[in-house]
Amino acid sequence: MFQNPGIPLEELPGTDAVEWQALHPRYALVIHVASAAILVTIAIAMAVLSLALHVPWVPVGILYLALFIAAVFSMTWPGIAVKRCGYVLRDKDILFRKGVIWHSVTAIPFNRVQHVETSSTPLERRFGLATLQLFTAGGSGGDLKIGGLCKDVAEKLRAFILKKAGSAIEHN
Repeated sequence: MFQNPGIPLEELPGTDAVEWQALHPRYALVIHVASAAILVTIAIAMAVLSLALHVPWVPVGILYLALFIAAVFSMTWPGIAVKRCGYVLRDKDILFRKGVIWHSVTAIPFNRVQHVETSSTPLERRFGLATLQLFTAGGSGGDLKIGGLCKDVAEKLRAFILKKAGSAIEHN
């Protein structure tokens, strides 16, 4: 006979009880450098266009003020955001948390993982970092992306998850 008894909320495991692994602190620097490159490119383009089109200084000044505010934001926010991110590798799944204002925790069970890859942008490679991306059954893209991992840690996580995903398939 089919039974489906209720479970008291007190018996459910919480994510606060686990030890979160932080992303590498250099990841914030990678984001800073990438943001700075984009902002400098925008500033140069604005200067060239405003000189070529003879735009009055007031609108250009307002745009540069907005660009300065964006620069201040992009230099402070990544440090805060990276500190709020973390992951936990458990026996049957991996958890990833992120968010400063809007918090989220994503859990990916290993028995749903179909593909795992590591990648590095040129900037990430320069700092010895990599991104781990997990793809699950039914997903349209990468279902979980964890940037800011040391390259060797990302490779170890990839091998561990693939091993767990393979054994989960064999046991089903």
